[in-house]
Amino acid sequence: MTHPRALDHPTRWAPVRHELAASDGRPPVLRRARDRLASAGIRRPRLTRGRRTETPFDAPSIRTARLLLRPHRMSDAVDWFDLQSQPEVREFLPWPERDARSSARHLRDRTRHTRLWQANDFLALAVEKDGRLIGDVSLHLRTVEAPSRSVEIGWVLHPAAGGHGYATEATEALLGFAYDVVCARWVTAVTHARNHASLALARRLGFVDVRSEGHDIVLMRPAGVEVAPRASTVLSH
Repeated sequence: MTHPRALDHPTRWAPVRHELAASDGRPPVLRRARDRLASAGIRRPRLTRGRRTETPFDAPSIRTARLLLRPHRMSDAVDWFDLQSQPEVREFLPWPERDARSSARHLRDRTRHTRLWQANDFLALAVEKDGRLIGDVSLHLRTVEAPSRSVEIGWVLHPAAGGHGYATEATEALLGFAYDVVCARWVTAVTHARNHASLALARRLGFVDVRSEGHDIVLMRPAGVEVAPRASTVLSH
C-alpha cells in the first residue's frame, strides 16, 4: 500500500532533473502535512490555488476482469471501518486509529474527492469485489501543465484480500485512467522502505526508484511504459 504484478524486469529510464520535481518542490514534511489536511477535507479555496487543467477530470467507474473501481459512498462505512482498523494497513499509512464514528467522517470526506482540476486535487475510488469494498486507489494531481503533467498514485487493500493480484489489477486500471484520460506524463508513487509488498508491486508495474525521502521511497513511471495488456473498461467519467 502507498500513502499510494506484471513484468519481472520493468523498463529502465533516466528522468532529467526537472522531471524529478514532480512532487511540487515542497519539503516532504510540509507536503505530507498538506495532504493529510486535504484528505480530511481542509483545503484552500479554489480561487487561491492557481492554474487549472484544460478540463476537470471527474471520478470514473472502471470495470476490470474481477473488480469495480467507483466513487466511495456512505454505504461502504462498515467495510471502510474494517479496512482502516487493520494494523497492517495503519503500519505504513499516516492514518490514526479511528472509532466507527470518526471512520465514517473520514469516508464522508473521501466521497467528496471526485475531481482533478488544480494542483494537489485528490481523487479517491473504492475497490469493490463482489459488491464489497476491499480497498482504495487514489490520485493526487501534482503538476497541472500539460507538457509536464504528473500525478501521484496510491493504493491500499484489505489484508484478507491479499495474494490474489487485486491491488495490481486496480492500480493498473487507475494508471490507464491517469495516462489516457488525465494525460499524465509521469506518475509517482511514495511508499515506506519497509513496505516490501508495495515496492515489489510498483516495480513490477514499471515504476523505478528515483530518490529517498526519510523512510519513504519515491518511484516514478513515465507515460508509454506498457507492462501488461489493459483489461479495464471506463464506464463513466
